[in-house]
Parts: sequence; C-alpha cells; structure tokens
Amino acid sequence: MKTVLCYGDSNTYGFNPSNGFRYPEHVRWTGILSDFLGEEYRVIEEGCNGRTTVFDDPIEGWKNGLGYLRPCLNSHKPVDIVILMLGSNDLKETFHASPEEIAKGAEVLVKDILDFTVNKQGFAPVILLVSPPEIGEGIADSAFYGRFLENAIGRSREFPKWYRRVAEENGCVFVDAASVVKASPVDSLHLSPEGHARLAEEFAHVIRGLELPEREQF
Repeated sequence: MKTVLCYGDSNTYGFNPSNGFRYPEHVRWTGILSDFLGEEYRVIEEGCNGRTTVFDDPIEGWKNGLGYLRPCLNSHKPVDIVILMLGSNDLKETFHASPEEIAKGAEVLVKDILDFTVNKQGFAPVILLVSPPEIGEGIADSAFYGRFLENAIGRSREFPKWYRRVAEENGCVFVDAASVVKASPVDSLHLSPEGHARLAEEFAHVIRGLELPEREQF
C-alpha cells in the first residue's frame, strides 16, 4: 500500500464557506481522492486552517507549515507521495509577501521534505507541488476581508509562474489548482463541493501516471 500525505491549509482541511464548519469526509477532496485511488493507497489528511508555508502568524504562530512538517512526515512514514498545497494564507496583508517570496517559502518545505525523508525513510517521496487556487474577485465582500485585501487577487494569479519554477528546479510534479478550480463566490477563498470533486479528480489522474520509487517494507 502506498501512502499519500496531503499537507495543506483550510482547502485541504475542508473548510465549508457556507457555514464555517467542515465538509464531511465524502465531500472533501482528500476523501474523494481516497475513493478514486482505492485500496492500494492510504490517503492521509493533514490540513490546517490558516496554515502558511514558513511565515509565523503574529497571533497563531503555530500555523507555520514548516514547524509541523517533520513530525508529520515522521508519524506517517514511509510516505510515497506528498501533495503540498500551501501559499494562500501567505497572501494575508500581515505578511506583505510577494508571489515569488511565497513560492520560495514553498521551496523551503519541498527541500525539507526531501532532506528529511531520505534520512529517515531511505527514499524521497514524489512531491506534487500545487499552486493554490486564485483569490476570488469578491474578496472585498468576504468575511475574511481585512486579513486579505484586493491586492491578494493579482498576487494569487502569479502563483503558477513561481511555483512551476520551484517544481522544475527541485524535481517535483507541478499542478496548477487554479486551472482546475475556482474559489467559491461565498467567500472568495474556499472551495465548493464541486471544486473539491474536481480537484480530487485531477490529483487522481496525476497520481495514476506516476512512477513511484521502490522502498523497503517498514
């Protein structure tokens, strides 16, 4: 059985923009992906609302994605595939981060995954580096307005350029989520159930085409 670790933010967690709760497992893209892939794969959900790449939130510093990454990898090893989808929360006004800086944050995580897994499990997983969905045009009417301003829209549209570069330079598989899904008009940040389904279908298609590294039994 191959292990797929899904490491992300609220769109991996399954935040429901209509009520602020969490979508049921069968609605979340992680749950749908598990159904698509079948019994040969174990899909691990590691989504956290507000998680950044490497930035410390001044109020919720524990949401820095780098801090939990190594314990997470160690807990679930051996990990064959990592789906890494972070960066949307780095667009918050408090961080003043450019798309290039955010992609460099994602690169820090990529390098940490590669370094740690080679050392701790003897091989590196295939990393799907996912450029996050765009911030929606209606962000000014969102409940999250203030934390995200209108300038986040344009910056999010530059993600594919920079994330693709990071993927190419580090041997990752690049996936552009914005070419597959759009943020729900409810809050311009989070995915609708239909978006979760489309994203799961895309990931399943990519994963089925991968050549995975051989590994010893743990």
